[in-house]
Amino acid sequence: MAVAEVQRNLPPEARHLKLNGHVGFDSLPDQLVNRSVSQGFCFNILCLGETGIGKSTLMDTLFNTHFDSTPSKHDLPGVKLKSNTYELKESNVRLKLTNVDTVGFGDQINKEDTFKPIVDYINSQFEAYLQEELKIKRSLHSYHDTRIHACLYFIAPTGHSLKALDLVTMKKLDSKVNIIPIIAKADTITKSELQKFKAKLMSELMSNGVQIYQFPTDDETVAELNSSMNAHLPFAVVGSTDEVKVGNKMVKARQYPWGTVQVENENHCDFVKLREMLIRTNMQDMVEQTHSRHYELFRRCRLEQMGFTDSESRSLKETYELKRSEHVATLQKKEEEMRQMFVVRVKEKESELKESEKELHAKFDSLKKQHADEKKKLEEKKKAMDDEYNLFQKRKAATIASQQAAQQAAQAATLSGKGKKK
Repeated sequence: MAVAEVQRNLPPEARHLKLNGHVGFDSLPDQLVNRSVSQGFCFNILCLGETGIGKSTLMDTLFNTHFDSTPSKHDLPGVKLKSNTYELKESNVRLKLTNVDTVGFGDQINKEDTFKPIVDYINSQFEAYLQEELKIKRSLHSYHDTRIHACLYFIAPTGHSLKALDLVTMKKLDSKVNIIPIIAKADTITKSELQKFKAKLMSELMSNGVQIYQFPTDDETVAELNSSMNAHLPFAVVGSTDEVKVGNKMVKARQYPWGTVQVENENHCDFVKLREMLIRTNMQDMVEQTHSRHYELFRRCRLEQMGFTDSESRSLKETYELKRSEHVATLQKKEEEMRQMFVVRVKEKESELKESEKELHAKFDSLKKQHADEKKKLEEKKKAMDDEYNLFQKRKAATIASQQAAQQAAQAATLSGKGKKK
């Protein structure tokens, strides 16, 4: 019987067998946990917001440490992305955290292309991972994955609405990264204003079609928690690494003349909610969403650009050969165009040289004629001067002869006068 006939005769569902004893594959989850813990985890965060809005302070507060950061100026000509990778360890779990900061975001007068460096950076990380996947000898198990898993978008606490820059930037990024909008420095507006501001922000995001990251509700263990947290978006947070004594304990807080804002007090801000959702509950889901959704979309578009399709009638080898033949044909076409262009340019150069040669000959003939005319004029001048010189010599000789005759006549007269006196 053929293989296809056997497969058609199989039942649509797998058979369920009852084991007579313990086999041991129920330890697979433990094996996965042990292997993951030994390898360590990777998480990359993009902090996106205007200069001075508190990105570095919030990151220090989230991970309870001090990351390397230097204050940036407001006069940068463009947006620059600064990436720093840190090795963190909590209990026996190691985390390779990459913090990407947007330096100079929103500081330019012309904000038309502000989002482009950010989009280019995210695409470049996707491209680097894709190139590693396409290698013959891959090492994805040891590859440092730099794809952005979460984007904390810091919104200024204006209390009015989103800026045009915020809407445009989030719209450009929502298909490339998991966006979590947060209201920074939430202690600068009142609670009533904050609730209205949150509702207005979510309304504007929905009306403009911006897809922000929604905490997953398909897992029963966290479905209720994530559902309630989705209703709190965007989170209004306050960051601080300063320790302030409140009662009998030291807490992270911001001290003001009118009172103290406790960072980890849920009545004061949503910092605890953000930390719970970002780090403790949904970090792995963001990593999976980045790989299965955002990176997969980028990968599909890039492979389509390379000429690969999902057509079942054409194998990978046929697609490669077709793309190779198209590439060779394109190269030959370009080569022929360059050859024709070279011939045309050579002919143009030859015509230019011929014209230059004609001009040089004409100029030479003109100079030769001019030289002949000048030579003729000089010869005529020389002849005239010779005639004038000969005439001058004749006049000079006649003058000398007349002078000598006059002297002789004078001498003769003198001698005759002396003879008479005697």
